[in-house]
Amino acid sequence: MAKLELHIAWRYLFSRKRVNAINIVSGVSAAAVAVVAAAMICVLSVMNGFGSVIEHMFSQFDPQLQVVAASGKTFRTDAKEIQQLRSYSEIDCLAEVVENTAMVRYNDKQTPAQLMGVDSVFARATHIDSIITDGVFCVQDEGGFERTVMGRGLASTMGVGAHFVEPLYIFAPKRIGRINMMRPDKSLRREHTYISGIFAVNQIQYDDHVMLVSLPLVRRLYDYDSLTVTSLNLSLKTPLAIDRTQREIQQLLGSDYRVLNRYEQQEDFFRMFGVEKLLTILLMVFILIVASFNIISSLTMLIIDKTEDIRILSNLGATPGQIRRIFLVEGWLISILGALVGVVLGVTLCLLQQHFGFIKLGSGDDYILSAYPVLLQWGDVLLVMAVVLLLGFVAAWYPSYKLKVER
Repeated sequence: MAKLELHIAWRYLFSRKRVNAINIVSGVSAAAVAVVAAAMICVLSVMNGFGSVIEHMFSQFDPQLQVVAASGKTFRTDAKEIQQLRSYSEIDCLAEVVENTAMVRYNDKQTPAQLMGVDSVFARATHIDSIITDGVFCVQDEGGFERTVMGRGLASTMGVGAHFVEPLYIFAPKRIGRINMMRPDKSLRREHTYISGIFAVNQIQYDDHVMLVSLPLVRRLYDYDSLTVTSLNLSLKTPLAIDRTQREIQQLLGSDYRVLNRYEQQEDFFRMFGVEKLLTILLMVFILIVASFNIISSLTMLIIDKTEDIRILSNLGATPGQIRRIFLVEGWLISILGALVGVVLGVTLCLLQQHFGFIKLGSGDDYILSAYPVLLQWGDVLLVMAVVLLLGFVAAWYPSYKLKVER
């Protein structure tokens, strides 16, 4: 009987004998579902594209793995666990980093900045060379002069460039000792450095705040010894095995340390991005629910139009459940048709945008990208299909359940 129910529902939907208002409403219902399904795929793919672009920007500065203290701000590199980490076979290079805030001044301009003291292998642990927009990456030259590489936004705030010859002064409060209330200036340490380069990650948290300086300079400013760090940046020999390597390093170091991948280093951003994506999905689902009311209305009109057919089927021995399933299948076929057309349309538009970029963001240097980035993920396609079919089933079930069969 199941094949008969599908056959009758198929005939009701695609019958060519006549075209009336019910056929038009059914077509509009399928079209509405298709448009929403295509829109869901396009919106999610564009969000994935922006997420991928931002992730790539972060990856130019953030290391593949980062080791930080589980509690507190600093830890020592002479700890037994860290010594074992240095001999771990999967590590290509290990860069020591000390971070802290300071006040920087150039002529009459001053602003707070995030100092990152880095060692000679920092460039190998990151891709800093690829994001230098002016000058070169150098934090200490051969003559022993202190150099700095700063974010583009911070350099603009200070009004400096890579080829400026005047020094930039860095002030930080003394970490050890008492503050002299009569001479508070005596409670500050001062260092000076010269600008060697400007970098641009195109992320405010880096471009507007970060200064890269030498590791000894930051240690002098904050009275840290040569074995104290705030983090270790790791570059791996086999990046494709990063998840496995992260777990093994975490087991090696124990609970006193945290091993962070690039997502965890930017946990707040990616959590916010995930919430935005979830809210977008919920909004599109709400629009789909509204579109599903078309299915309810078209199915209700079909039931009214087929009253005589229902009576005949009942007299021929069809049970009320079988007759209800005919219209249930009819409504679900509308959703399936709309879902298939929408998925094909959405995937086609995304692939065209992904390869040809015909929808532009704008022109000029103010835009990082010339066209909307798109990253089609088949998991999103399956999610859209599942949501459309589920809501389509619910929309078809309601009028079918309310159907009263009379002999």
